[in-house]
Amino acid sequence: MYNTDIPTRAELPTNAQLLRSTAIAAVAAAGILVTIVLPAEYAIDPTGIGRMLKLTQMGEIKTQLAAEAEADRIRDSQTAPVQPAPTTPAPDQRSRLLTTLAGLLVSPAQAGERIVIAQAEKTDETVITLEPTKGVEYKLTMVKGAKVTFDWSVKDGVVNYDMHGTPGPGAKEKSYKTGRAVAGDTGVLTAEFDGGHGWFWRNRGTKPVTIILRTKGAYAEIKRMI
Repeated sequence: MYNTDIPTRAELPTNAQLLRSTAIAAVAAAGILVTIVLPAEYAIDPTGIGRMLKLTQMGEIKTQLAAEAEADRIRDSQTAPVQPAPTTPAPDQRSRLLTTLAGLLVSPAQAGERIVIAQAEKTDETVITLEPTKGVEYKLTMVKGAKVTFDWSVKDGVVNYDMHGTPGPGAKEKSYKTGRAVAGDTGVLTAEFDGGHGWFWRNRGTKPVTIILRTKGAYAEIKRMI
């Protein structure tokens, strides 16, 4: 068997060459961070290059939609009535508890069968009325790798939107796509992780609008979040 020849000491890079390569890589990374990443993700554009490339506008949309969604969640959590803690599990809670316990005891083959069932193809058409200045969020319950074909359109106006996914309660959202003053969108939503995946819409107009959302693919359910 032939093994690759070991390089000689003369063929190896010197410490100075390694330091120079490291410095060049660090400068390049810093340049990408300042000119592309910060404008596109956080609307921070110290050089002005991001606005020339229209990346800063993208970051502004993301930060605005994220702030609006967080404000809506805080408001809804503050206005939600406090329910007394039940002394015994409710029927639906007992059902979820039994399902969870059963999931710990089933065989791998049965677990695989549950995933197939969860990804069984569904088709829904959801009609949403959105008043001026109001926001609404709908999500699909999906497993990692599942795909859903979607098509949504706005009647009598345009909306701002953020298509995103959330792994679970309290977890950081991942934004897939955003838009401002958009009359509709179509495409394929691919879940990058188990959890809820969907859209947040905001009506910035002065009149109510109607959003018609059509979904088809592998998801367990579609539900309104806020």
